[in-house]
Amino acid sequence: MNWSAKLLTHKNEKRIAVYFDKNVEFIARIKQIDGARWSQSLVAWHLPDTEENRGRFKIKPASPSLPSVEGIEQIEKFKQWLRSKRYSESTLSTYSDALKSFFVFYREKPIAQINNEDVIIYNNEYILKNNLSASYQNQLTNALKLYFATIRETKIEIDKIHRPKRSKVLPNVLSKEEVKLILEAHTNSKHKTMLSLIYSCGLRCGELVALQPVHIDSKRNIVLLKNAKGKKDRIVPLSPKILKLLRDYYALYKPKTYLFEGQFAGKPYDSRSLQLILKQALVKVNIKKPVTLHWLRHSYATHLLESGTDLRYIQELLGHNSSKTTEIYTHVSTKSIQQIKSPFDDL
Repeated sequence: MNWSAKLLTHKNEKRIAVYFDKNVEFIARIKQIDGARWSQSLVAWHLPDTEENRGRFKIKPASPSLPSVEGIEQIEKFKQWLRSKRYSESTLSTYSDALKSFFVFYREKPIAQINNEDVIIYNNEYILKNNLSASYQNQLTNALKLYFATIRETKIEIDKIHRPKRSKVLPNVLSKEEVKLILEAHTNSKHKTMLSLIYSCGLRCGELVALQPVHIDSKRNIVLLKNAKGKKDRIVPLSPKILKLLRDYYALYKPKTYLFEGQFAGKPYDSRSLQLILKQALVKVNIKKPVTLHWLRHSYATHLLESGTDLRYIQELLGHNSSKTTEIYTHVSTKSIQQIKSPFDDL
């Protein structure tokens, strides 16, 4: 399996980010490492920068090599352009790091002379030779396309920069029975309500912790998600059962700014602590699968599809730009598959 690892600073901590194509066994192994966490913004697992972890992921000492003076200037201009377009700091960091790697490789070549053939050479001589993952190559492609689209003097034909072939990985889905066990595992009102809200509304972890009490509209039975992924607002229906849970929780905890707050009033609940709450629930109900919070969102979408909800509505509820993203759930829905009779039964 292809994977790559690199040193970075994430939320003011020195970390090692590990990039790889989705693999359940590899994820389960990474989860066993102390301090391992998933980052939605990095789209990678990351762990503490220790000598043991460096050895484990074959991290070599950082190369002192830098891009040319022109390359450094262009990276800085690119950062300014990204900021002016209000890209997130994590995207800015990811794209500028990828561009830096490319410019280090072509340190001796004027940027205006770089062409599409050079991109292919870089993919073969750097990414493939160093066994870097397809997901990292895809990030580089995003960075190059965006960078070369913003400068005029270039030999690059942006539309001809190709992406690595995507592996067709199906989303992980739980049965309704498994979801029920997980949601009822905790007696703590806050823990139970947070996990239940993620499943009942198909929320991302970041969307849940960003919720404020004013975003719950009990009169219209909806939840307003502000500045969700892609800086888009959307609304999702609010189940009457969840509304009762929320009212009981609110009466008990009386949050000040965010709907779910951690140790400090006015501060959002820590997403890492929320992952831990899910892990504790899995232990309590003896579910051995490497379930993450995103599995609850996948399960929400699949269960909606199996109950007859139109795919177009599911796309809106999940906040997907493209219907193709939502169509992946048709491949994990078992409603039609279960009706198929195996020829084995007739033997």
